[in-house]
Amino acid sequence: GRYERQVDDKGRLALPSAFRPRFEPRCSLARGQDGCIDVMTEGGFDDMVTELLEKVKRGEMSKSQQRALSGDTVEVVLDSQGRFLLSQELREFAGIEPKAAVVVAGSFDRVEIWNPVTYSQQIEQGSALIKGAAN
Repeated sequence: GRYERQVDDKGRLALPSAFRPRFEPRCSLARGQDGCIDVMTEGGFDDMVTELLEKVKRGEMSKSQQRALSGDTVEVVLDSQGRFLLSQELREFAGIEPKAAVVVAGSFDRVEIWNPVTYSQQIEQGSALIKGAAN
C-alpha cells in the first residue's frame, strides 16, 4: 500500500495502521536506496546488516558506505498513536522537512518513507521499466 502522511512540527510521523502490526512496538530506520528512509522490522534489520557486512567483505560496498548507513540507523519505539521520531539526519537525507507531506509506501520486505516528489519520480521510472519503454 501507499499512504500520504504529514510529519508533525516535532519531526514525528504516524505509521499507517495497516503497517503497525508488523512494526510494533519497535522498528529500525535507515538510509534507503534512491533517497528514501527504510523502516524495518527487527528481523529485516538483522538481514540487512548481514547482507551489508557480506558486501563489504566481498568489496561490493565500501567501508565509507557502511559507516554512512550505520551512523544514521536508529531504533525507534512507536507510541500509542503509532508515531515515531524521524531523526534530523534521516529527514535531511530524504529531503523531508517538519510539517511536510510524505509518502509511506510498502516495499514487500520493508516500508519506505519518501519525499513525494522523489517518490513520484521513482514510480515513473519504475513504471517505464515495467512497460519496457525506458531509455
